Amino acid sequence: MENRITTLFGIRYPIIAGGMIWCSGWRLAAAVSDAGGLGLIGAGSMTPDLLREHIRKCRAATGKPFGVNVPLMYRYAEQIMQVVMEERVPAVFTSAGSPKTWTGQLHAAGCKVAHVVSSTKFALKCQEAGVDAVVAEGFEAGGHNGREETATMALVPQVRTAITIPLIAAGGIATGRGMLAAFALGAEGIQMGTRFALSEESSASDAFKRLCIGLEEGGTMLALKKIGPTRLIRNDFYTAVETAENRGASAEELKELLGRGRSKRGIFEGDLADGELEIGQIASLIRDLPPAGEIVRQIIDEYNAGVKSLTTL
Repeated sequence: MENRITTLFGIRYPIIAGGMIWCSGWRLAAAVSDAGGLGLIGAGSMTPDLLREHIRKCRAATGKPFGVNVPLMYRYAEQIMQVVMEERVPAVFTSAGSPKTWTGQLHAAGCKVAHVVSSTKFALKCQEAGVDAVVAEGFEAGGHNGREETATMALVPQVRTAITIPLIAAGGIATGRGMLAAFALGAEGIQMGTRFALSEESSASDAFKRLCIGLEEGGTMLALKKIGPTRLIRNDFYTAVETAENRGASAEELKELLGRGRSKRGIFEGDLADGELEIGQIASLIRDLPPAGEIVRQIIDEYNAGVKSLTTL
């Protein structure tokens, strides 16, 4: 399969693994890249030194292109970017900040740049900033979401109409049929977080993974809107947040309730009651924890079968 996304990143398939904190270490990134996609290391939970270690281990594990995801509001963002440029990482996916800040410097260091957006307005800003590709992420996605709460099926075609640069769809995609639907809407690639978070190489705790593959429809909800909309699994922590929000808690109160390190406790350490458990809506469709390479192969097989099926309708 060849299109603008595969050409841009030098990959076989236009499939990108989301750079998720506590899930996307070098093992997952290398496995996805080895299978023909683009694996991303999630830098949002790493110190600069730890990221450098993951980059080098990933490079040793695969000869294929890989990337790093950098939330621009992260407290170590500047140091993280220095590591990325020093290590000559092939691709950088940025989010939660202005694409103007680092795109020029990353290009000068030889990095391809994609930026994650939740609206057409920000997609246009990305194009103006000179990014190489845009990731349009609908609010079905796990973790932090756009305040617009625009769903992927509504967001992708609007962004496609507005920009001319390569477009990647994200949010609620975990199958080849989902990939086919995204392409029908105008995307040229897909980014999957939840599907790869629930894989053998994901660094999330086994307890978290097992909980996720048992979720039913409606098992996640958007919360913490006064701080930043976040999709969470319903657990004791979510109930505490819901109760606080229903009584009109301020942003400061919600920040105090959230505290520090709660997502690490939940996703990485397996505290299923009081941890912040971030996962996408599509988790309710997933019932297994296969190797990442097998996921890539399944996606492509399903996509090809879907194309053939549509031609008979």
